[in-house]
Amino acid sequence: MKLFGAVIVSSCLAAQAFGVTPVVSQTKGLGKPALVTNKSPLRQKNVAEMSPLFRDPTVTRGGAIPGLQAYSEALDKKPITMKALTSLVGWLLGDLLAQVFIAGGPIDYKRLATLSFFGFIYHGPSGHYFYNWLDDKIPGTDAIPVFSKVAIDQVIWCPIFMSVFFTYLGLVNGDSFATIGNKIKNDLFTACQGSWKVWPMVHLINFKFVSNKWRIPYINAVQIAFNMFLSLLGTKKA
Repeated sequence: MKLFGAVIVSSCLAAQAFGVTPVVSQTKGLGKPALVTNKSPLRQKNVAEMSPLFRDPTVTRGGAIPGLQAYSEALDKKPITMKALTSLVGWLLGDLLAQVFIAGGPIDYKRLATLSFFGFIYHGPSGHYFYNWLDDKIPGTDAIPVFSKVAIDQVIWCPIFMSVFFTYLGLVNGDSFATIGNKIKNDLFTACQGSWKVWPMVHLINFKFVSNKWRIPYINAVQIAFNMFLSLLGTKKA
């Protein structure tokens, strides 16, 4: 009986520790104690609104990634500037990686600055206006709008963008218009082919799931790798 009593006491103490209150059975005679549990806060409904351990599901926060909320707010307040700066970073990283891991160094800082500035002065701002126009003219995320946007981006915008890219590099290097023209003639199709191998799938995701606000940051995240290809192709002699 002493052992039985000790077990009962230990059980009661353990039950209280886990938020369980023992209730003595009203049945006459010796019976098993009925345990009525107090619901744990984790098992209650709408716990996300009650417990500080959970985020409010109705509020979107950027705190999961340091600085993301501030970046998001800056995109709202100064979209062109922020997208230009984002592209600057994307092009800088792309060429830096190309010089270090593909070309094998040493780092050509003039080339690095030239390509970074192209991201800032043209890629970010032009992308802002182009994708705003595209979303305005072809709204929606169904199959037809998405595939239409991808086709326009790759068939029309891609050759224009690549031509501007080669022209910019030629002007910075002091090349004649004849040399720039030969560069475009020789390398434009190669650049477009490289784009067609990568960007259709990327833009299917882009136009289907990514909001207009985040298109340029999303593109730059992918384009870091593609910029390695462009930086090597763009600095190749005509």
